[in-house]
Amino acid sequence: MIGKLRGTIDAYGEDFVIVDVHGVGYEVHCSARTLQALPPIGQAVSLAIETHVREDQIRLFGFLSDFDREWFRLLQTVQGVGTRVAMSILGTLQPADLASAIALRDKAAITRTPGVGPKVAERIVTELKDKVPAVGAVDPAVIRLSGALDEMRAPRPVSDAVSALVNLGYAQPQAAAAIAVAARTAGETADARQLIRLGLKELGK
Repeated sequence: MIGKLRGTIDAYGEDFVIVDVHGVGYEVHCSARTLQALPPIGQAVSLAIETHVREDQIRLFGFLSDFDREWFRLLQTVQGVGTRVAMSILGTLQPADLASAIALRDKAAITRTPGVGPKVAERIVTELKDKVPAVGAVDPAVIRLSGALDEMRAPRPVSDAVSALVNLGYAQPQAAAAIAVAARTAGETADARQLIRLGLKELGK
């Protein structure tokens, strides 16, 4: 099996790149995000490779790192996710963003991927939620705070507080998780100002 290719870019296709390795051109299928990050034709490239062998074909899938390749493998353990959907997801979301979305059960983030509907997104966040830390570089603060999200409902003070933290520069998942914890701590009568203060305190831990 081919696990890595190092050569030069010979040509680009719609969803693949030809890598010239000592005169042999390998057709390597890549996500849109990977293709955008690769160098121009004639430049050196190194790709982690996942080899799929079938009776009628051999296909190579290329990734910028072993970490990306591990996500490709992990996604395909979910029912309904094949190579095409897995590549589409990795072309839409950075691995760290995907890990955070799974940890926070942010199905909306995953359904932004073309071809991924609510049912598949639900299976991804459910089946992979306990596997993310093993291969994902999820911010420990996100993991620590995420447990409250499923219990959170979003009355006006909560949504206002999340928006305020986002405006301060925090990413949406971190802001939502912090305010979820703040809302559970402060109770249903807390106003947005109190939630923001508690959320900032939580993020600062």
